[in-house]
Amino acid sequence: MSKELVSAKKVIEREIEGLKALMGALDQNFSKAVEALYKVKGRVVVSGMGKSGHIARKIAATMASTGTPAIFVHPAEASHGDLGMITENDAVILLSNSGETSELLDIINYTKRFSILLIAIVRRKTSTLVEAADVAFVLPEIPEASPVEAPTTSTTMMLAWGDALAIALLEKRGFGPEDFHVFHPGGKLGTQFLKVEQLMRKGEELPIVGPNAPMSETIIAITSKSLGCVIVVENNIPLGIITDGDLRRHMDTGITKEIARKIMTKNPITINKNALASEALGIMNKKSITCLIVVDKSSELAGIIHIHDLLRTGIS
Repeated sequence: MSKELVSAKKVIEREIEGLKALMGALDQNFSKAVEALYKVKGRVVVSGMGKSGHIARKIAATMASTGTPAIFVHPAEASHGDLGMITENDAVILLSNSGETSELLDIINYTKRFSILLIAIVRRKTSTLVEAADVAFVLPEIPEASPVEAPTTSTTMMLAWGDALAIALLEKRGFGPEDFHVFHPGGKLGTQFLKVEQLMRKGEELPIVGPNAPMSETIIAITSKSLGCVIVVENNIPLGIITDGDLRRHMDTGITKEIARKIMTKNPITINKNALASEALGIMNKKSITCLIVVDKSSELAGIIHIHDLLRTGIS
């Protein structure tokens, strides 16, 4: 094994050691932090300097996307006006390795002046930040995974602590996949929670004919909507479907003299409008079809979804 691989494995082993120690160190202070943040009416303001600041920014982003309104405020900017972003309804989480980071002092004083909830994630048990905090979590004393003591193990533990906090709050709020999609409409994760109703065609976009419609009318309906099919409907209940393929298969049988009922495929495959779009794509792939009729809970026609509607969103 090369020297580089040996070094890399040692770093990861040390950080794993830190995570295991962190898991064992979680106590009532963590629960207190969750309870306190759950009751906050405003936002969670997360801050830190240097490497701790980068972790703070990520924690704020994770919270914001999982149901806990949160922002990152840079401590240096806070001292030059951004303290005004923090209100008495907010809570503040400060990250610091030493607990003596000078740039955090103005934020600490501000929280004390206006009785704003202050939560600390720190490495030194005896420090200014721990003394000032309403809830303080001291990281386990696991050495950094660096011979020069560069923040590595400590920042990994901070990051994991922040993730644990965000998910604990998510679960406490009952924040689910549908809520997650609201905050991730353009992301890959968000597309996994899209519902059929959000993508289906409806109203004037629907190719519809009655069961006794002549095939001349039916063919016009198929071509005018450019979906390659028409839904045969009676009393808003889908009775069948006629596709381009059906037209080709009946071309030599005097199709123009028939009515829709005679040509349609009965009992068409349908999907409920509240189903996930990914489920619709799965059905289409399995059945080798390009359109799927959408119904509501009463089995009445709600819309139609085409495979292109799904693929445009990036669902796979």
